[in-house]
Formats: sequence, C-alpha cells, structure tokens
Amino acid sequence: MTLTIESIRRYPVKSMGGEALERVPITSRGLEGDRGWAVVDADGKFASGKNSTRMRRYDAVFDFTARTGSDGEVLVAPHADASAERAAGDPALNATLSDAFGTAVSLEQESYVTLPGNFFDEGAISLVGTATLEWAERELGATTAARRLRANLVVSTSEPFEEETWLGRRVRIGEVEVVVEKPIPRCRMVDLAQDGVAEPAKFLKGLAATREMRLAMYCRPKLLGSIRVGDRVEVR
Repeated sequence: MTLTIESIRRYPVKSMGGEALERVPITSRGLEGDRGWAVVDADGKFASGKNSTRMRRYDAVFDFTARTGSDGEVLVAPHADASAERAAGDPALNATLSDAFGTAVSLEQESYVTLPGNFFDEGAISLVGTATLEWAERELGATTAARRLRANLVVSTSEPFEEETWLGRRVRIGEVEVVVEKPIPRCRMVDLAQDGVAEPAKFLKGLAATREMRLAMYCRPKLLGSIRVGDRVEVR
C-alpha cells in the first residue's frame, strides 16, 4: 500500500480548536505557526486541559477556535459565535477570554512567555495512521478520533498502530523528512468536547485498558520544506 498524507491540521493557539490545511511549511520547530500562541494567566502559566509546572487547567480554552488569516494574523472566536472573531493582540479579545476564564488572562506569543520550553507538550509534530483511527472508533467508540488526538498529520495506513513500527526511523514526506521519536501519552483532553467535537467521550478509559494511554507518535523535523495533502510517505 502506498502511504500518503490524508490530512493536515494546525493549532495556532495551544488547546484551542484548529484549522485544516492543504499545505504547510515545516520549520525546525514543527508546523509553521503551530501552537505559536497560548492563553497565559497572571502567573505566567498557559491554558491547557491539565496542570503541570508550565500549564494550568482551564477548560474554557476548549470553547474557542483559532485560525490563520491570509496575512498570517491569528484570529480567535468562540465556537458558538464565529462573528465574535478577534485578532491576537486585540485588547477586546483578552477581555473576552478573561471573562470566559473567570480570571485575568491574555493571548501571548511563545517568545513573550518566561517559563522554559515552548507551547508543545513533549514533541513538535504528531502523526497517526488512518487504520489506528479506525481501530479507535471501532474498538473504543472514539468518534472523531483524529480531532480528539489533535493530530497534525494523518497518514493512510493499512494496519492499526503501523506508525509505531516506525519508531527511531526516518520518514520522508514529500520534500520533508522527520524522525519518529516516541509514542504520545494521553490525558483527559481526549475525552473533552473540543475542536468542533460537540460531545464528550470515554476514550481515555479504553486507552488505559488497552494501550497504556498511548496513541499516535511524536516526530522531529530533520529535513525542512513543505508538506501537502496527498504527499507520498516513505519510511526509511
């Protein structure tokens, strides 16, 4: 079976809903513009679905979606009201977010945050196979699994977990090359209504029982360029 890129998805703001793309440049950091912004509170922690040394749980973040305008500007709106879309940097957007979060927050670029690291959890690019998604929907009832996993790249595959066999290997995608680094540990976020998925699920319990709460793979960019939907995927 010839492997190809089935879909590309980018998340301009960490934990918010994202955008489908036909093409995206790959930089040393990952997908250009992916998680370049985050909602940051008064303590400098950024909004996520969990607590950690860098993140703070704010489920209100899942009520918003973000996209990139034609001029590269990041635009944010509540899922329930696209007409309320505002640009990153607009004080009115920070006021809307603060009201929704119940505390003072602001939308900030990664370069302005003082905590170490970046807005990624553990890896730059997430990748999952279509056969794995079909397994998750069939065996665990995880509808819209790709959205719940927040996968950047979906690759056509013939066997569930095929992408796990690529661990440590180089994968050529069109003009880009990535190294497959590790499985992705999952948390409560996969069960939440998010990224256009209206209903919560019980996905995590099934992953804990069958997959040690791991699904999909993190990849690191090695050879830069652009990835397009339909690009051939070659495992080396």
